[in-house]
Amino acid sequence: MKQKYDITGMSCAACSAHIEKSVSQLDGVQSVNVNLLQNSMVVEYDADTLNDAKIIQAVQSGGYGASVQGEQQATAAPKNVAVEEMHHMKNRLIASFCFLIPLFYISMGHMMGAPLPSILLGDENVLIFALTQLLLTIPVLIINKKYFVVGFQALFHRTPNMDSLIALGSAASVVYSIFAIYAMSYFMGHGDIQTAHHYGMELYFESAAMILTLITVGKYMETRAKGKTSEAISRLMDLTPKQAVVIRDGKETEIPVEQVVLGDTIVVRPGQGIPVDGTLIEGFSAIDESAITGESIPVEKNVGDSVIGATINKSGYFKMTATRIGKDTTLSQIISLVEEAGASKAPIAKLADKVSGVFVPIVISIAVLACAIWLLAGNQSFSFALSIGIAVLVISCPCALGLATPTAIMVGTGKGAEYGILVKSAEALETAHQIQTVVLDKTGTLTEGKPIVTDVILAKGILRNRLVAQAAAVEALSEHPLAQAIVAYAKEKEIPLPAAENLVATAGEGIAATIDGKTIFAGNLKMMQQKHIDLGALSDVAAKLAEEGKTPLFFAENDTFLGILALMDTLKPTSKDAVDALHQMGIDVVMLTGDNQRTANAIADKLGIRAIAEVLPQDKEREVRRLQESGKKVAMVGDGINDAPALMRADVGIAIGAGTDVAIESADIVLMKSDLMDAVTAIELSHATIRNIKQNLFWAFFYNSCGIPIAAGVFYPLFALKLNPMFAAAAMSFSSAFVVGNALRLKLFTPKFSKKQNTEKPTQSHIPNTTQETTQKEEATMQKVLKIEGMMCNHCTGRVEQALNALEGVKAEVSLEEKSATVTLSQDISDDTLVKTVTDAGYEVVDIQ
Repeated sequence: MKQKYDITGMSCAACSAHIEKSVSQLDGVQSVNVNLLQNSMVVEYDADTLNDAKIIQAVQSGGYGASVQGEQQATAAPKNVAVEEMHHMKNRLIASFCFLIPLFYISMGHMMGAPLPSILLGDENVLIFALTQLLLTIPVLIINKKYFVVGFQALFHRTPNMDSLIALGSAASVVYSIFAIYAMSYFMGHGDIQTAHHYGMELYFESAAMILTLITVGKYMETRAKGKTSEAISRLMDLTPKQAVVIRDGKETEIPVEQVVLGDTIVVRPGQGIPVDGTLIEGFSAIDESAITGESIPVEKNVGDSVIGATINKSGYFKMTATRIGKDTTLSQIISLVEEAGASKAPIAKLADKVSGVFVPIVISIAVLACAIWLLAGNQSFSFALSIGIAVLVISCPCALGLATPTAIMVGTGKGAEYGILVKSAEALETAHQIQTVVLDKTGTLTEGKPIVTDVILAKGILRNRLVAQAAAVEALSEHPLAQAIVAYAKEKEIPLPAAENLVATAGEGIAATIDGKTIFAGNLKMMQQKHIDLGALSDVAAKLAEEGKTPLFFAENDTFLGILALMDTLKPTSKDAVDALHQMGIDVVMLTGDNQRTANAIADKLGIRAIAEVLPQDKEREVRRLQESGKKVAMVGDGINDAPALMRADVGIAIGAGTDVAIESADIVLMKSDLMDAVTAIELSHATIRNIKQNLFWAFFYNSCGIPIAAGVFYPLFALKLNPMFAAAAMSFSSAFVVGNALRLKLFTPKFSKKQNTEKPTQSHIPNTTQETTQKEEATMQKVLKIEGMMCNHCTGRVEQALNALEGVKAEVSLEEKSATVTLSQDISDDTLVKTVTDAGYEVVDIQ
């Protein structure tokens, strides 16, 4: 069982490390993940052995608060904890400065020549001078009491954290200063004004107040950063409409979207957002899905099509049935994935956690040791030694160490979501930058996933429209994907289909049907041979098409050969660019497919990659394992269904084209768009994120490595270099701000490899088109209509008209809108002549009526 908990009281990486350690020691716990930025914890455990109460008790025993996170629907208005925390921290900061500024002026102003009231000047007023500072310090202590409550509580539980360091440092300053007030009072009462004055200069109230205020400045900056790092999730949450119009009892009723139930009929008007996932049952529309899939062009939707919640109805009124609501909607799953990725830990973060877990006790030991050494040395005062100890405690706070990884991971996963790349875990984001080999599925990943007509090869005397019309009419009776592709091609070319009937299917050959009393055969080469239909020179053409990875289908009318339609699952527009980009990144690319070797080689040759063909799903998994055993880090890119074994086996599994099913368990990264370039972007984003994390960790370790020796006074004997506790607090706050600021630079990430549309349209094979070769004479008529392709403007129509009118006995009128020429003949002129005349002018006759 997996459960998420809200955690309170954490302030640094040492806190999260201690909670993880405490919970992981419970029997039945399988994994624990504590996120400092989100103040949350995710625990996987055996429900038969363990329950929520025991887990919460383990957290509370360490001095922290815990509660089961309530299930929150993405459609509900979320409570923005980061914003609330930021406002609270801002109020604390303003209040602290209100007392710190006069305190600092009173304690330090006279050193800079600033005027002070006479009541605060002179040895006789030294006690008033000290008590005034104490009264101004007390409110700052109360305002920032959280550091003392949490810090000392953690210390008493023997799990010191960052707040413990702050509490010890500032408390030591205040306690020593109060001791100085008592000493002043004593010596003034005994007439020793000089000693009383000495203790008047030993006050550290302003240091305590300055430390607390500067730490609060750092905390305020952190909370602002938390808000910015989770902007991607906030924007997603804001997408869903708050209201939905449903039909109940025959009437339209507007209700909160949380009240929508499965099966509700929802009405969506133009310009409105779609409240939940569903299926169209009436009407049609163009839906703007850019917020979910990133595709800028609206998608046409008709009855039976599915629609995604949070997308926008751009045009058209429609009704839909709710099929997914609440946390089951596509948007909710996206939000869940982004949140889980941000809360998960990269392997590189575990090093920082281990260091943080032992760092605070070591720092306290160093502070006590440094203070003792300076006291034992005997040549410095107690106040000097105390300031050394306080400076070590304050400058060593492991804030920067704790923020180094989670801020970069959260910004990185949020940036990925903006590009339609959903990273399920921080581990996947880290591993992706080590990828050496990318294994690609062919169908649906590199290619469109559905066949289209690429070539129309005509027999002698046959016009294109005649072949396509006869072929599509017969294939319309079939459910085969190739048949559907031919019918779609005819619709695209706006070719009317005659009525076909009496369908007969022959296994392993093809189909036949009757049109106007004539039998039309549609099938493979074996069918043509069985029917003794002569292909002439086109048998060699068919072989060449097959070598190119295309599927040639043959068509005949009775015993007359009509021609060949070649079909192929073509490459996606960006596949070549994506493969080239991977090669430029030094990544080897391999294609795995269940297709035959010839088809696979045809695709692989175009892309310049290696192909392994005729493999089953389990064979794909074996190939991935073989690559891993050879020492390679492997990413598998597939559709996430039949490629599941290979996706699970790969170091990083990337599911492509899963815009409406983002919860694919087998993949580590989900690409919302069916675009292979996004896999390249995911790897680039991984490189950028890991580079950012390494920069952050370097700074955090470098800062502490330099800061602690200086604060401990190591360089004081040689260079008189000593760090004032106030400057130590400022340096610590700057360190945290630097790390957060560096992580936020990831928001500027842009992919290096742009998505150039390397459009591979259905290209004609390098085979002579025999459209022009017409020997069959059709009966001459006084008027004929020629359907012509290739005319784009009035200059085109002028050229065609001029060419036809140049023929003796021909009067032609050409229409650009109809893409046709109406020819009136005063003498017998063959179709051959008309076709040749138009072809010589640079255009193609596709039909004569």
